[in-house]
Amino acid sequence: MCGRYAASANPEDLVEEFEVDLVELRERPEPDYNVAPTKPVPVVLSRRDRGAPASDPAARRLRVMRWGLIPSWAKDTKIGSRLINARVETAGEKPAFRKALAERRCLLPADGYYEWYADGGHKQPYFIHRADRRPLAMAGLYELWRDPAREREDPDAWLWSCTVLTTEAVDELGRLHDRMPMMVERPAWSAWLDPNQHDVDAARELLVPAVPGLLEAYPVSTRVNKVDNNGLELLDPVPV
Repeated sequence: MCGRYAASANPEDLVEEFEVDLVELRERPEPDYNVAPTKPVPVVLSRRDRGAPASDPAARRLRVMRWGLIPSWAKDTKIGSRLINARVETAGEKPAFRKALAERRCLLPADGYYEWYADGGHKQPYFIHRADRRPLAMAGLYELWRDPAREREDPDAWLWSCTVLTTEAVDELGRLHDRMPMMVERPAWSAWLDPNQHDVDAARELLVPAVPGLLEAYPVSTRVNKVDNNGLELLDPVPV
């Protein structure tokens, strides 16, 4: 699974890296080296303006969403903390993810993510990142949930939330954990984000596990175990 990650890039760099057309940020996100479930995270998506005809081109947008998908049919937001990941093998069949996979796909930019390797009674955290240090483009899904206590036209009535798609871990990363985030490589970004692409099987074909050697892992401090700890020093390697 992917239960923690780091996302420190500023909005200007994300706009350039992901070729964003519109920045829709109500407030500037701060660098976060210990992203945990239910936290706000930067997300890239393609979407038309509300009410625009399907013939209009979709704009690539940068938004902040809550990590942990809340299905539109959920009675409250509590379910989101349990839906931070979606298995790519079964997302098309799960009620919580099926419609989002067909209509609301996104990218979650990340510096890298954390996994814990169990060695006896000790769990050692590792930071996993691209060997070339470029941002990861984790495959994600997003949803909109309306707060029934607010008027429909109230901007605060709509909560945007997201989840990370995962697959079987490859290469030596499988030693750390049997699951890992799905990646979307740059040539497939437009097709993955395309809101006109409703064929779930075709969308899944755009996803590829990280090729051997693309990702590297190294041990980091157990300070990352505590959600309240944050800062660049969490990425410092430590001896084991």
